[in-house]
Amino acid sequence: MTQETKYTEDNIRSLDWKEHIRMRPGMYIGKLGDGSSADDGIYILLKEVLDNSIDEYVMGAGKTIEVSVQGNRVTVRDYGRGIPLGKVVDVVSKMNTGGKYDSRAFKKSVGLNGVGTKAVNALSSFFKVESTRDGKSASAEFSEGNLKDEDLTDETTRRKGTKVSFVPDETIFKNYKYRNEYIIKMLKNYVYLNPGLTIVFNGEKYFSENGLKDLLNDNINPSDKIYPIIHLRGDDIEVAMTHHKTQYSEEYHSFVNGQNTTQGGTHLAAFREALVKTIREFYNKNFEAADVRKSVVSAVSIKVMEPVFESQTKTKLGSTDMGGDLPTVRTYINDFVKTQLDNFLHKNPETAEKMLRKILQAERERKELSGIRKLAKDRAKKASLHNKKLRDCRVHFGDLKHDRRLDSTLFITEGDSASGSITKSRDVNTQAVFSLRGKPLNSYGMSKKIVYENEEFNLLQAALNIEESMEDLRYNNIVIATDADVDGMHIRLLLITFFLQFFPELIKEGHLYILQTPLFRVRNKKETIYCYSEEERRNAIEKLKPKPEITRFKGLGEISPDEFKHFIGDNIRLDPVMMDNNMSVEGLLEFYMGKNTPDRQEFIINNLKVELDLVEELKA
Repeated sequence: MTQETKYTEDNIRSLDWKEHIRMRPGMYIGKLGDGSSADDGIYILLKEVLDNSIDEYVMGAGKTIEVSVQGNRVTVRDYGRGIPLGKVVDVVSKMNTGGKYDSRAFKKSVGLNGVGTKAVNALSSFFKVESTRDGKSASAEFSEGNLKDEDLTDETTRRKGTKVSFVPDETIFKNYKYRNEYIIKMLKNYVYLNPGLTIVFNGEKYFSENGLKDLLNDNINPSDKIYPIIHLRGDDIEVAMTHHKTQYSEEYHSFVNGQNTTQGGTHLAAFREALVKTIREFYNKNFEAADVRKSVVSAVSIKVMEPVFESQTKTKLGSTDMGGDLPTVRTYINDFVKTQLDNFLHKNPETAEKMLRKILQAERERKELSGIRKLAKDRAKKASLHNKKLRDCRVHFGDLKHDRRLDSTLFITEGDSASGSITKSRDVNTQAVFSLRGKPLNSYGMSKKIVYENEEFNLLQAALNIEESMEDLRYNNIVIATDADVDGMHIRLLLITFFLQFFPELIKEGHLYILQTPLFRVRNKKETIYCYSEEERRNAIEKLKPKPEITRFKGLGEISPDEFKHFIGDNIRLDPVMMDNNMSVEGLLEFYMGKNTPDRQEFIINNLKVELDLVEELKA
């Protein structure tokens, strides 16, 4: 008979604000991560601090924000009004304290609930806030949310404003590293949404004159636009859009009160609906919605009073009202698009004609593919019933919290042994496995038809659920897991070609990764170290001397499920697949997968030399 567990007053415990944040960080900043993904916690910490500086600019205080990231130390300096000196400690360490509860001061603020900087404070091993105003300054220094030092009345000649410095706690964010590419994208979004604002990052200036029009111009190669960007502005709304020449699916950049709502929400749904309705009425033809929106690339920004988001990280708008005396979000956006887009098309007949040709082309392609699509969907359904290719995770079956979807991952791997090892060692709650059979087809230059005719591509597309829209993507992270040899590299390249050819926005939005797996295992009787490079191997040998056992892994299939748990769990290492916005998708594919050119030969030779040098060093 089991002993009954006692439940008394001693079992009841109250956590203070910092203990609760440190114990449940996901409630405040989403997932933790290590910096390999744009939505990892360390970037949310930076965003939370930046939001306060942006709000100062919106209120007309301070036209420049300086951001510095040196190693793990982040510093944000604005030239706004400065925190009231007597409240410097309170605003970063007392919950439900801040200026944004007063709607007179912050009507359409980014952060509304007074939690952001408190979370940064609690989750940082070092946190310092300094405020300057009226010729005086105040500062406070914390560690893990605990006040360590406070100085309230220094006289100063410094310019007014607020400076925040912090170091994310390595005991919470394991093995993290800031990636400049993600920071720069975040900062660019801030300047697009706030024309006239200058952000200086590590000495580099970012500035925008034309708002969302600049965003699309910076993200689309000039040769890929069907027609010049349509740019529409209202009091609380801004829209920029065009159709892409080669991209198949829709791509949206959506924002609410300056927050990048990567998961969309009521405003994006309203825009997609309004776009179709307006175009149908303008051309007086009942187009299929999918034909109108196919290849659309658009940016949408609205401002809402007291917005309601579906999580603390504010990635999806839940509000249905604009606030105040304004109508619903849906009505407001419908009215704006109907009036402004219709007027624009009437005034720009050349753009209207190019748009019409693109929609009619999409209609023809859809009809040509209709029969193939039906057969492909039937095959995908039958395959999923027998679960031959996909071992899914529980996050999609309704028994886990919705916010766990941020952690959902699909590993794409090749070979029974590698697939078996990952399947046995994965976290069944959030990690799924898709098994390839041999090398996928080289899809370069092929039409969308091949996605439905090729079994591997058809089933992969069905597993990801991305045929119609990226909004329906089932996994936040898609990870290519192949051997670190020539065949594995080739499979990676073929898969990246598939995504670039048919779903480039999956890469643009930061969902695709390469799994790093160890090349060596160095161990003695007391300790085992897994090494991902020759330098790590040398360091491990030095640490475990004398003469530890060294194993060289040749493929994923050689790594046992027990060992694999180390590489796809908390210690997972991912390399994000990123695109250079200065090169078109067609240009990328042509260089890597097109005819063998002198430039590509030189590229291969130079990179092959690096690999050969490493091989010779390993032999020695």
